[in-house]
Amino acid sequence: MEWRASHILVKDSGLAREILKKAKQGGSFEALAREYSTCPSKSKGGDLGWFGPGQMVKPFEDAVSKMSVGSLSDVVTTQFGCHIIKKTGQK
Repeated sequence: MEWRASHILVKDSGLAREILKKAKQGGSFEALAREYSTCPSKSKGGDLGWFGPGQMVKPFEDAVSKMSVGSLSDVVTTQFGCHIIKKTGQK
């Protein structure tokens, strides 16, 4: 199994919840990633490309594996910070 996802990474869970609310209210995920994310993927609208099992930290992979394509995660916390994940593919 491989997944494709985009994410927004921030340090603060309060900010992550605010961004998630904006995304759920119809805000462009890609625009929000470019504005707020601290990950280098922000230049690509948060796109992380395709990845398989073991390529991402466990909490991130666990969240993506349970999501349906096109959906947004709740805030997922890892050692890197707080992620909002959008699953964009599965194969």
